[in-house]
Amino acid sequence: MKGMSPAPDQRSSVRFRVRYAETDQMGVVYHANYLVWMEMARTELCRLRGISYREMEQRSGLHLVVAEARCRYVHPARYDDEILASAWLESAHPRMVAFAYEIRRAAGGVLLATGQTRHLFVRGGKPVKIPEEYRQVFGLS
Repeated sequence: MKGMSPAPDQRSSVRFRVRYAETDQMGVVYHANYLVWMEMARTELCRLRGISYREMEQRSGLHLVVAEARCRYVHPARYDDEILASAWLESAHPRMVAFAYEIRRAAGGVLLATGQTRHLFVRGGKPVKIPEEYRQVFGLS
């Protein structure tokens, strides 16, 4: 952990282009890829807040298990669109954290999808309270 004090409204953003392999027969991005893009933004958010998933797993054996995922599709993304996926910490509790997301077309900022994921803190396959060393990273004091 880098010892930073993250802002509660801090957002991450990742920018990338839609690959042909991410589209379906109609040339539209296959729906499950939005969840992958959310994961990319969430992973970057954790880095911005001072911890990488890999470091957390290796140092403490702590994992964030997806308990719930939601995605609302607003407009389709298509091959070669430049995408901006953003994530922020929506809420946190001693055993669970929720992230919110926006997926936009970079050109013009058209909203493509919104989403939310909720994660349990797990060690050894069992839910646990978040260890003290990670509480600030996830907005708990």
